[in-house]
Parts: sequence; structure tokens; C-alpha cells
Amino acid sequence: MSQQTLKQQALRIQRALANNDYARITKDIHPTRGVRFSMYAYVRPESDKVFSREQYAQYLQQSKIRFTWGERDGTGEPLIIPLPEYLDTWVKAKTFNDATLSVNEFQKSGNSINNLNKIYQNSDVVEFYYKGSDEYSGLDWRALRLVFDDYQGKRYLVAVITDQWTI
Repeated sequence: MSQQTLKQQALRIQRALANNDYARITKDIHPTRGVRFSMYAYVRPESDKVFSREQYAQYLQQSKIRFTWGERDGTGEPLIIPLPEYLDTWVKAKTFNDATLSVNEFQKSGNSINNLNKIYQNSDVVEFYYKGSDEYSGLDWRALRLVFDDYQGKRYLVAVITDQWTI
């Protein structure tokens, strides 16, 4: 599959998330592995939330069910919110409407160790990078990494990883 096709799929997912049309990406989720959500660059297979397609669709509907997504950098406070709220306030896909895209290449990294290539060795990654604002000297930069794996001749989403400046 071409990089262009991969970018188009990633853009379609980013746009759906940016428009709060979360259900639209359900069919993009890997049919057997589901999708993992990582709050920061460091992927934690033992504690990051992983949802099957069915669970993802269910938790969008049951928006009162709260999950512990991880701990906020700096405060160590756990982030405990429902899936739709996580997508809206943490993934914040709208931030990446005019982002720079790259395939299998990281444009920026913070203090968090980026172990993506170790965890997803045979995957493709599309990174959306927002360079941040002049107002904050770029310290408000953010990255959204969509990780894809092939399955039965099609490419599916296996991870949604966000990255940003950390302490």
C-alpha cells in the first residue's frame, strides 16, 4: 500500500475525530487486535487502554463509563474520564487540522521516551505535528500518532498515541 493511501486513511481518521464523529472510525480499528490509546509517547502495553471495535462503539454510546487513561505529566493525577471526553479533550484532533504530516518519522519529541518503534516493530505510523504557538514559544507543541497494521490485505488502526511537551 502506498504512503499516499496511508496518509489519506490517516487524514480521514483525524478529520472524523476532529469533527467529533468518533463512530466513523470504528471500521478502521483492527478487527482482532483492537486499538490502544496512549496518553504520551511512552506506550505502556500493561496499562494503556485497549478496546475492540465492539467495545469502542459501546463506550461511545455509554458515555458515562469512565476509564483511568494514565497519569498527567507534572501532577501525577490520574486522568479518569469517559472515552468521548478523552477523544475530545486529550486527543484534541482539531489541533491537527493544519498539521504537518509524516510517515514513519517523528518530527518532534519531548522528555517522554518514545518506545513506539519497539512496541510496533512492523507497523506504519502517520504523525500529525502541530508546532505550537509563538505565544508559548512552541512549548504547546503536540503530536498525534496513528499506528497501522496490515491484516488480510487491508490496513487497520492499532494505536492512537498523543505526545506533547512534558516536564
